[in-house]
Amino acid sequence: MLMQRPPAVALGALARLRSASSALLALLVSVAMVSLPPAVLGDDTALRAIRAHADQLGIKLLLAHGSVCPSSRSFNAQLGTLEEQVARALHASQIFGASCMRCILGGDPERPQIDMHIDAMVKAVRGLRSRIVDSGVTLAWENHGGDVQAREMKSAIEAIGRDVMGVCLDSGNPVWMLEDPHMTLDTLIPYAVTSHVRDSAVWNVPEGIAVRWVNMGEGNVDIDGWIRKFINAKPGLPIIFENLVSGAPRVHRIHDPAFWDNWRQMPAWEFARFLAVAAKGSAKPPVPRAAGKTAGQQKIEDLEICVRYTRDLLQRM
Repeated sequence: MLMQRPPAVALGALARLRSASSALLALLVSVAMVSLPPAVLGDDTALRAIRAHADQLGIKLLLAHGSVCPSSRSFNAQLGTLEEQVARALHASQIFGASCMRCILGGDPERPQIDMHIDAMVKAVRGLRSRIVDSGVTLAWENHGGDVQAREMKSAIEAIGRDVMGVCLDSGNPVWMLEDPHMTLDTLIPYAVTSHVRDSAVWNVPEGIAVRWVNMGEGNVDIDGWIRKFINAKPGLPIIFENLVSGAPRVHRIHDPAFWDNWRQMPAWEFARFLAVAAKGSAKPPVPRAAGKTAGQQKIEDLEICVRYTRDLLQRM
């Protein structure tokens, strides 16, 4: 479960997560990935309180950090230098007892100059090598939506060093990157140190290919097979649901020549796999939230669906 909360709310959120659907979530929710404000990351007392509360609930914590690419628009220089920001995040991760922390490069704005941004990140993270290695916490680079494709990540991680950087392997973001999630998994699973899991629907539309994130079991990317591969390759890693259900679909306008300006290095065989996924799909428009139901209630309901579905899947394996 991925959460973003200030410290006081984080404590309550962890407790509600445990009790939200009584036995269902209490049985299976054992890891939470949390994003915390900068002030909390610098407050050891608050961090230890969050860790102690999580321990009481039997939940292990991982930190969701932001960008480690100084040239990215996602990098907030107002929070300090990259070294200062990473140092705070590593320290918080140590307090949580975590062996890795999630990070990103950027998003859509970085794609047009992605080679430049990758080079900037590789250089910057290499400069922090000794600090990261000494901390005992690995950077878990998420294959994020909008910025980097799997083959590009693999090359960059090899350049940085696998003892410094691994992967937060996300099953949903590949469809934003014109990738079959199974191809992404096959490429990045050797580097995986944690995960984000959700299902996706992919289908053809007149403009090109539409994609939406959906609840587990509602998509057409063979999420069952993806989870089986993940568990077989990384049996000690948890399945962490990033509880996102899209509204309107994202449309890849592949018939517009200008669309390909950001994707000219993509091999034809990779795109062919994505086309094959889309060919098997059918439209999955969003379902309006029921009257009287809050967004928070809907998220808990969606999470319950995902946990129940995956629990049943694991029991069949």
